[in-house]
Amino acid sequence: MPRIIPNLWFDTQGKDAAEFYCSIFPRSRITRILHYGEAGPRPAGTVLTVDFELDGQRYTAINGGPDFTFTEAVSLLVECADQEEVDRYWQALTADGGEPGQCGWLKDKYGLSWQVVPHGLDDVLNDPDPARADRAMRAMFTMSKLDLAAVKAAADG
Repeated sequence: MPRIIPNLWFDTQGKDAAEFYCSIFPRSRITRILHYGEAGPRPAGTVLTVDFELDGQRYTAINGGPDFTFTEAVSLLVECADQEEVDRYWQALTADGGEPGQCGWLKDKYGLSWQVVPHGLDDVLNDPDPARADRAMRAMFTMSKLDLAAVKAAADG
């Protein structure tokens, strides 16, 4: 099977972003940095790509210039074990200029969208009792950072 490696396009911040992400997630590391050579198109010696791993998942950051920027059409989902983990990742990813969004979505300081979701949310949103699932969904729609206990309390009525 071929490896599928998400490639994240940055203007010039690929290395900074990779270091930032590696500082947040456990078992993460930068594995390789490739620099532009004399052929350009950027000055020789500047960072071209950064290969890194976040908890074992491989990524590549490319400093390709200002031509493309991130949109919410693509996001990275972090499924968290508990509310403490949700809180920790939410705080870290919104730090230094990140922006909270709705329903567990946020943008980090580089503009990349993330979903920070507690384990078990899908279960309550897909409850076999449609009224319970509806109450849970309505509660979730009022939230920025997700709170599973509050969603479950709303589901319970």
